[in-house]
Amino acid sequence: MKYASRLATTTAILMATALPALAAGQLNIFNFGLYTPPDMIKKFEQKYDVKVTLTEYDSNEQAMAKIEAGGHGFDIVVPSASVVPIYIEKGLLMKSEPNQMSNFKNVDPEWVDVAWDSGRHYTVPWVWGTTGVMVNTKVYKGDLNTSAIFLDPPEELKGKINVVPSMNDVIDMAIGSVGGEPCTTDKAILKAARDKLMAAKPSWASIDYASFEKFIKEDLNASVFWSGAAMRIRGENPGFAYGYPKEGFSLWQDNVAILADAKNVENAKLFLNFIMEPENAALISNYTRYGNAIKGSDKFMDKDLPNAPEMNIPAELKSAAHFQVTCPADVQQIYTRIWTELTK
Repeated sequence: MKYASRLATTTAILMATALPALAAGQLNIFNFGLYTPPDMIKKFEQKYDVKVTLTEYDSNEQAMAKIEAGGHGFDIVVPSASVVPIYIEKGLLMKSEPNQMSNFKNVDPEWVDVAWDSGRHYTVPWVWGTTGVMVNTKVYKGDLNTSAIFLDPPEELKGKINVVPSMNDVIDMAIGSVGGEPCTTDKAILKAARDKLMAAKPSWASIDYASFEKFIKEDLNASVFWSGAAMRIRGENPGFAYGYPKEGFSLWQDNVAILADAKNVENAKLFLNFIMEPENAALISNYTRYGNAIKGSDKFMDKDLPNAPEMNIPAELKSAAHFQVTCPADVQQIYTRIWTELTK
């Protein structure tokens, strides 16, 4: 938070010290767009008499740039697992020890000792999902479970394909399509993936966070997309279906963390503990249409959610899934060069 003058800053600090209740009424959340359920926020506000301000961003890269610039005023951010280690290395997150909070007992053991935050000293789970392909089955009758939908598009989809601007997801799919593994250092594989993307690009309509309406109205008929977002679109247009590319697709988790320069730390801790309650985690899943990592939340979920195809990877395709990780810096630089060329 910025203040108009040094005097105002000093006054605010003195007031916060003398009357902590004044500071206790605020919480500033920085999260991906269309990712924060209003009913859950309202419940938190009413329970703790805290006014929540939500600011949204499009990508991990955009969020980190804003936070690194300083003066943002945010208390909480929701980074993907693949960038949490970068946040920690740069000193951007508070070691808030959520593993000592009362509701941490509800976190599924599978999601406790995670590679990006072993033992959960900085983060708690928000939701998990996959990145695959979504297609309008009224237009396309072929295999759903293939990255060829956007990398070698059939005629009926050309010009109606979107690719979300999620660099690692897209490049990893291209690498998988030419027989490589994510974060590979094999230059021949990386070149083949680059060439595959560049050859496919003329068949795409956009590289964008396209609005849901463009799919619902069938202005776009296919996309690299996230599982929960695909389920939300299917709810409005049942012609759309979600596929898990057999050549390789990513599994990911987004996480909630308190920023190192947060002003409303106690309220932020209350929020982390609050979202680890099963009923509240279910509110997040019901809104976003993604899975969560909180035991017992399924009892409070919408009935159609646990068994939805977007929530359940087919058994024969589970081996094609890889958890998205942070690539080494030299590989990430190559990814960035490929992406920069692709998005010109």
